[in-house]
Amino acid sequence: MSEMDHHSQMQMNDHDMSKMNHGQMQMDDNDMSKTDHHSQMQMDNHDMSKMDHSQMQMNDHDMSKMDHSQMQMDDHDMGKMNHDHMKMDGHDMMMHGGQMMHMGNLKQKFWVSVVLALPVLLLAPIMGLDRAVFNFGDSWVKNLLIIGFDAALYFYGGAPFLKGAKAEIHSKEPAMMTLITLGISVAFFYSIYAFIANSFFHPTTMVMDFSFELATLILIMLLGHWIEMNAMMGAGNALQKMAALLPKTAHVITADDQVVEMAVAQLKEGQMLQIRAGESVPADGVITAGTSALNESLVTGEAAAVKKKVGDQVIGGSINNNGTLTIKITGTGESGYLSQVMKLVAQAQQAKSKAETTADKVAKYLFYAALIVGILAFFIWLPQGLATALTRMVTVFVIACPHALGVAIPLVVARSTSIGAQNGLLLRNRQAVAASRQLSHVFLDKTGTLTAGKFTVNAILPAQGITEQEVLAKFAALESTSSHPLAQAILTAAKGKNVNFVSAQAVKTLPGIGLSGKIADKNYMIASLAYLKKQQLAFDEKTALDLAAHGNSISFLLDAQQRVLGMIAEGDQIKTGASQLIKQLQAQQITPVMLTGDNQQAAQQIAQQLGIKDFHAGLLPTDKQKIIRQYQAKNQHVMMVGDGVNDAPSLAAADIGAAIGAGTDVALDSADVILVRSDPRDILNFLSLAKLTNRKMIQNLWWGAGYNIVALPLAAGILAPIGIVLDPAVGAVVMALSTVVVALNAMSLTPAKIKPAA
Repeated sequence: MSEMDHHSQMQMNDHDMSKMNHGQMQMDDNDMSKTDHHSQMQMDNHDMSKMDHSQMQMNDHDMSKMDHSQMQMDDHDMGKMNHDHMKMDGHDMMMHGGQMMHMGNLKQKFWVSVVLALPVLLLAPIMGLDRAVFNFGDSWVKNLLIIGFDAALYFYGGAPFLKGAKAEIHSKEPAMMTLITLGISVAFFYSIYAFIANSFFHPTTMVMDFSFELATLILIMLLGHWIEMNAMMGAGNALQKMAALLPKTAHVITADDQVVEMAVAQLKEGQMLQIRAGESVPADGVITAGTSALNESLVTGEAAAVKKKVGDQVIGGSINNNGTLTIKITGTGESGYLSQVMKLVAQAQQAKSKAETTADKVAKYLFYAALIVGILAFFIWLPQGLATALTRMVTVFVIACPHALGVAIPLVVARSTSIGAQNGLLLRNRQAVAASRQLSHVFLDKTGTLTAGKFTVNAILPAQGITEQEVLAKFAALESTSSHPLAQAILTAAKGKNVNFVSAQAVKTLPGIGLSGKIADKNYMIASLAYLKKQQLAFDEKTALDLAAHGNSISFLLDAQQRVLGMIAEGDQIKTGASQLIKQLQAQQITPVMLTGDNQQAAQQIAQQLGIKDFHAGLLPTDKQKIIRQYQAKNQHVMMVGDGVNDAPSLAAADIGAAIGAGTDVALDSADVILVRSDPRDILNFLSLAKLTNRKMIQNLWWGAGYNIVALPLAAGILAPIGIVLDPAVGAVVMALSTVVVALNAMSLTPAKIKPAA
């Protein structure tokens, strides 16, 4: 596309999809791997320096109020998807032991469980004691009432943990859910056994029940998970929002040349489609008639539209800015390019979800330790009687699930999330915090992350005898009615320099050239570099080419005699703080790497200005993700920072995905961290916060579970020969104290300890 005129066929769409309602649209993990005919698709360099200024118009295509809530993919080639599997409520899902678990409405479960637990907490004896808060004797009616509330608590309040344990065991990855289930299950069923034994068999020694412990365990664990889920944002809908890039219907050209509207779900390869100006392309295809400029930002991430002609490929989800196209469908559903990108995101998210957190590892070790110690204790104490052996084993199992462990991490997460929000960060996945400890590379998308992603006037060069003010005034007069980004940049520059101008009259678009109009009854023209060369007009070619080489788009002002009166260079601007970010990352021995869909020349210029030694240009989403995978294969731990649909697979694949707050919904939903202020320096704030958060998590895990190193052997009776056996009541007190300690330790994490980027 090096011959594209910098203003000509290039159109932009105000394609604000950020408020689209995708509420009822459900997507599943769809196997799109059968065909990958777009995976090797390459894009030509977008050398904007040679693009024409003429036909590049703004199509006010504001989709911000579109309602896609009823949009479905039912009978599409993607129709094999199971919609139920990906139906996620952001407040209902949690990740544990590599499993995405549906926790239900934890707020509701917690408060209902509090009501159910009150009678138990008031009437049931505390572990190891014969007394309850209220003593009404030891009638079997009271005990039956307690068991009834125990059952309600176990099956209602404990349901999320039972389901979670089932998933963990099925995947052979026991972790937190399994440990919690072990504790509450043993407490519940042993309490039933105690009720039956005490009420009907009347043993000489009362069989101790664990109803009190069951109630407190369930309440503490529900509270901890509720706190964590409330702190974390909901599970992303990246796949849903990607699918929403496709329109609901398409204009199909029939065999008798009639145009009929058909649901996108019913499209088939080989059909002919008509794509009108402003419409989304419903499927991949090849142009058979017409020319236009398409917004393919979902592919390249760059704002520049791409000129298309007969024989060129178009991608489903891109926007047709001007003109009418006829295309022949080459890919729909699973074979479509957008579907391939969705597949990449789904696979990356699934792979990342399998990473174990430190808390899950601790819980897994505790589970195995409790199981082994408990079983050994049972057989060691069996000669003393079945009741004694059973009591020892159950005590080990219940103590192994300390209350403090349920809130150790959630309290730190909640505190860290709150502090992060004060520093412009939204933490959506606590795995990102743990991953930051081994971070070696930070991959940065260029446009929108390191650069502002919008044009500004970088240079105004008047011809001899003409002032800079005059050149800018005439440019502004001719561009005053245009909403194109390049035109808006000129108008902004004129306003900033207090240049007065009156809108030009009889403004006309000159296809392939630029535009013309009258100012004070004199004719003027804005033309491209290509036009001047073609007409062999005299101009400062060396300066123009030098500006173009720095990634600028060049426009020329001509009078009625075709004399060049001056030129204006416009280009993207590096964000404030981007240079500081690069320097500080390098100071922390973290290597910055720039990834972009822009051309090599423009990428190299930005990289040199920022001091980035490693960069990759001309990339598709598949290319970005492949590069990240290559680094990870070398045991490198990487962070990806981006803002567009094209960054979604990379954000999901990286060990840490950070999305710019001003980016697309798809990028935000694919990320672990959101930089709300769109300031790249907030990456440094995240790294500082993550370091402190990791430290607090490790400390709390030691406080929450470390006492088991001593408690489990003592509960099993390892020191019984010398008369030391851990009394269950003492174990309960220690657990309560450890809960208080982890809460105080979590609160010691304060905003003042975060080192903000200077």
